[in-house]
Amino acid sequence: MDFIHRPRRLRRSDAVRRMCRETRVSPDALIYPIFIDEALTGVRPIESLPGQNHYGLDSVCQAVEECLAHGVGRCILFGLPREKDACGSSAWAQRGVIQEAIRIIKVKYPDFYVITDVCLCEYTSHGHCGLLDGQEVDNDKTLELLAKTALSHAAAGADMVAPSDMMDGRVAAIRAALDGAGLQNIPIMAYSAKYASAFYGPFRAAAGSAPAFGDRRGYQMDPHNRREALRECELDIREGADILMVKPALSYLDVIRECRDRFDLPLCAYSVSGEYAMIKAAARAGLVDEHRVMCESALSVFRAGADMLITYYAKELADAIRRGDIG
Repeated sequence: MDFIHRPRRLRRSDAVRRMCRETRVSPDALIYPIFIDEALTGVRPIESLPGQNHYGLDSVCQAVEECLAHGVGRCILFGLPREKDACGSSAWAQRGVIQEAIRIIKVKYPDFYVITDVCLCEYTSHGHCGLLDGQEVDNDKTLELLAKTALSHAAAGADMVAPSDMMDGRVAAIRAALDGAGLQNIPIMAYSAKYASAFYGPFRAAAGSAPAFGDRRGYQMDPHNRREALRECELDIREGADILMVKPALSYLDVIRECRDRFDLPLCAYSVSGEYAMIKAAARAGLVDEHRVMCESALSVFRAGADMLITYYAKELADAIRRGDIG
């Protein structure tokens, strides 16, 4: 009797399945967002993001300790200032909320890796990401302020700066400011393909950064556009970006894949607040298994080509990796 050789699927024992996984995930690839409220003492739950907290400057090290307890060694900081004005001046203040938070963290945990969000929306009274000319953002006048903000973060001890404003030319302006101050080794993680997404709502409530009028479609990307993301990434590379980012993650897996195929720089994705909140809401309603959906969603981002992931589930994912559920 003649036998026809047929390919066969590998038998799916746990040991074999884990050994043969094509996509590997490490806790080193996870970045946890931390919200620091300058006016707060202690810790306050964030209503729009169940399971997340605002931390005061007196409790910021608690947030770091929680990360380290789960094996997460990297964070990105977002600040809620005590006062706001039209130009967002507290964003680059020497004793600003982020600058102080960095110093506090670095005194106690010098090896904990601190990335800072560089934008003005949390600091302006109008909630837009730059200086206004009438009701439009003045791109070029905003660049100097973004550079001052990034420089103040780096001078306070930040390990990396991450401009999220989407102003044209901001990476070049920040790189020039850092290099001019002798901080040429501070890397820039550019929010290169940041879409004007409906998934940001819970974050804007948590950060107090919703625009007072209009929206940000004039300077964030149109969700219809894929090729534009590649152009934006290429521009950021030319200006000196060290890491590219796609935001949001789950609705833009195709963009992550295209960026991975086109560019050699490390690639980050941001699993944003709306993605997190939807999983939480569906789990509370008993519609999904939160743990499995969390793992599968994160895995899809890495499978699409991301090297690192900013996620509100960073601590839980690190635990899942350690147990072998996702790693």
